[in-house]
Parts: sequence; structure tokens; C-alpha cells
Amino acid sequence: MLARGRLVDWPVMIGAGWVGLEVADALGGAGATFAEVAVVCEELGRAAAATHYLGSAVLAVGLLNTLQDSAVGKDLLSGVTAGSTRVAAVLGDRGCFTLSADRRLAGRAEFVPDADGADRLLVLATDHTGTEVAVVADDLTVTPQPVLDETRAVAAVAADGIEVAEPLRFADPRGAQTVRDRAALAVACDSLGLAEAMLAATVSYAQTRQQFGRAIGSFQAVKHACADMQVKVSVARALVREAVAAVVAVVAGGPEDADAAVAKAKSYTCGAAVDVVGKAMQLHGGIGYTWESGIHVYLKRAVFNRSLFGSPAAHRQHLAQRY
Repeated sequence: MLARGRLVDWPVMIGAGWVGLEVADALGGAGATFAEVAVVCEELGRAAAATHYLGSAVLAVGLLNTLQDSAVGKDLLSGVTAGSTRVAAVLGDRGCFTLSADRRLAGRAEFVPDADGADRLLVLATDHTGTEVAVVADDLTVTPQPVLDETRAVAAVAADGIEVAEPLRFADPRGAQTVRDRAALAVACDSLGLAEAMLAATVSYAQTRQQFGRAIGSFQAVKHACADMQVKVSVARALVREAVAAVVAVVAGGPEDADAAVAKAKSYTCGAAVDVVGKAMQLHGGIGYTWESGIHVYLKRAVFNRSLFGSPAAHRQHLAQRY
């Protein structure tokens, strides 16, 4: 049987150094890149782990790293790495939050990962000049949103003209898009991990489950189904690796953008993960549909991942517009 969404305590992740992977050495972090973070995201997906890692480490740290140097940013990064402050990033679509000339923040974003219970919220907003900036806000209205995927904690975040401090600006004009690319790709890494877990569990089950005096894995129909799962996982892995390399290159100041690579990885991987988990449930037979099997945890997580930070259809439309 599979675990039903293993809970990983936040202090454990901080102690392991996962939260500060991308934080500079001078601020107490490991000075690593998104490539290392992607590995953690994949393994958390493989375990269907319930954590604050996506919103409070991947997105918040990534957003802070793309901003211009400031005392506020350094304090937040140091606090996140030390575990004294949990920051959540509120991304949303462009324009969902606006910042007026007198620094009044207004807007609303749905399904924000790990916003509930965060010590500080870092919000992407469009200022009066049309430029995207980041603002640190404490008086936002955070309303938890129940979803079928019990391994994720999401909330609606709203602001009704509250006054905020001086906004933080991006060091690169592509900064806001880079942050959104990271968010979509982190979810794709998670989906890749859970798809790999379902493939391994299904192959193992097919080798041990006996029917008509032989392992069900010896039947041609089961072999073909497992082979189809393997193909989907292999293609997804290749696309995710390409996208991770593109994001790392952009963060390092490369001339290329990562939009296309991320859109391919997110659209294919998250769709394929739903197919793979669905096939795993089918091949497990009647036990696969029971609560005890744990496959339902992976299915609900895969379905939610598919829509989080852009559906496959939305990312394919973005690709079509590019080409």
C-alpha cells in the first residue's frame, strides 16, 4: 500500500537545508540553483508529501532572488533560511493585483499555495506605470480554500486598497515571467515524481499479483499499458530536464528565455501524470479504487497539479501564440 500524503514538518525541511538551497551563502543558504530545488520538488511529488515547500521555499525564495538587492529582501531571505520567518509568494495572473501611485494595494488571487499561516506575504502587483513589482504586505485577507487534494494547502488572498511599503523592483525586466515559469515548472517536477512513483508501484504490483495461475504482468494487455506509462514518463522527464536547464540559464543571466521549454514541460507532464495515475488505478484492479490503496492521493494531487499555474490548454495556447 502507498502512503496517504506523507506530512513533512517545516522545521525538518529547514534543518535539512532544503528551504535555503537557493539562498546565497552570505545569508545562510547553500548558494545552489533551481536544478537542486527541482530534485526536491520531484521527490516530494514521488512521496505525495504535504509540505509548505512550494509556496514558502520555491516561490518565495525564487521571487526574492529575482529582485534588486535591498535590506528588506535580505532580511526575508535570512529569516526564511533560519526558519524564523515563513514567507509565501502571491503570484496570480498579471494584473490581478494593482498598486496605485500612493501605494494602495488592491486585488485578489485564488489558490495561492501555503499562504494561510505564513508570517509574511510577498505579492506580485502591477503599479500605476504598468510595471510589475513585488510588495510585502501583512494586512491581506487570507481565506483557506478546501480542495480535493488534501496534500496541498491553498487560499484566496485579497487586498482592498491597503497601504503598503515601498515596492521592491526586479533586477531584470524578465523577472516576473521568470518567477511564473519557476512556479509552473516546480509543479511539473512534482507531477513527474508522482508519475514515476505510480509507474514503479504498478510494475511491482503486476509482477506479484497472480491471476489464472500467473502474474498479471505476463499478460500482453498489461505489458502494453505499462509500456505506455513508461513512454509518457520518459518523455515528461526529458521535457522537465530541458526546462530546468533553461530556467537555470535565465537566472544566470543567459540571453534566452525559458517560456517555451516550461510551457512544453508543464502542459505535457501534468497531463501525462493524470493519465499515468489513472492507468495505475485501473491496473491495480479493485484494490486500486479503495481508500486503503493510497492511489487516490496521487490521482487528486495529479489533477490539481494539472490546473495549478496554468492548465495544459493554457500553456499550449501560449506556445501557439509564440510560433
